Amino acid sequence: QVQLVESGGGLVQPGGSLRLSCAASGSIFSINTMAWFRQAPEKQRELVAIAPTGGRLVTSDSVKGRFTISRDNAKNTVYLQMNNLKPEDTAVYYCQANARPSLDDTIRSYWGQGTQVTVSS
Repeated sequence: QVQLVESGGGLVQPGGSLRLSCAASGSIFSINTMAWFRQAPEKQRELVAIAPTGGRLVTSDSVKGRFTISRDNAKNTVYLQMNNLKPEDTAVYYCQANARPSLDDTIRSYWGQGTQVTVSS
């Protein structure tokens, strides 16, 4: 199976920056896409940014111009650089990947445990 481990969350003041990392490990035959979602208290989980393998990187309108997603395919790692953070960015950020554990498996969805990002003065 595929495991996703996020890191880099924390407390930051408005206008500050954080960089989240998510490393995939375990049995990995291939990874289709890697993405970042977030969920604020009492709100639905929403897509923040997605990085398809060999495809166009996409960020949601709510963070466009401030957040940047990138991937290191050799390390099976996806990053989320977050600049000019605002209090409304406060949420638990989750890494998600669509991957195949082996040649005989279908593509499955995997989630990390989440990392808390708090933007507050």
